[in-house]
Amino acid sequence: MEGAAHPHPPKIEYFDLRNSTNTDPKGFVRPVEQFRVEPWGLYMARTADHRQFDYLESWLLPDLGLRASIFHFRPEHRRDQDHYVDIGVFTRGDDVWTSEDHYLDLVVRTGRSTELLDVDELMEAHSAGLLDTATAEKAITTAVAAIEGLATHGHDLGRWLASLGMPIDWR
Repeated sequence: MEGAAHPHPPKIEYFDLRNSTNTDPKGFVRPVEQFRVEPWGLYMARTADHRQFDYLESWLLPDLGLRASIFHFRPEHRRDQDHYVDIGVFTRGDDVWTSEDHYLDLVVRTGRSTELLDVDELMEAHSAGLLDTATAEKAITTAVAAIEGLATHGHDLGRWLASLGMPIDWR
């Protein structure tokens, strides 16, 4: 198992609406081009200085325990995915929203499939005492509910969320 020797604590991220910044888990602060608050979540769009992608769009959906993203990959790093979904706890704030990633991820290929990733990381973190049993179980039930919702709606994230009264859009 890769990473078994050194499981990492849950990644925390901050979304500062007042200052239009996004602070990643390593403490890097990046300017945000657009935040939009809706009753069901927070939309963020920003440039990225990553070698594999140059733009990032995300929806934080606290009631579902999800963060849905589109990574705008550079041509040489394109991936077979339409949406990348993180499982975790996403907390609303007046000025700052926070996210705590709980390891599990979903790769959504619209109309085709949804793949669950990083179960090993979740189990390693739980074994190392970085997540209690209730939090690990919640991550699993959240992922299962999302996979079921996506599958029921043809692996179409937008269609599934719209059926829940959470219409999303992207740039």
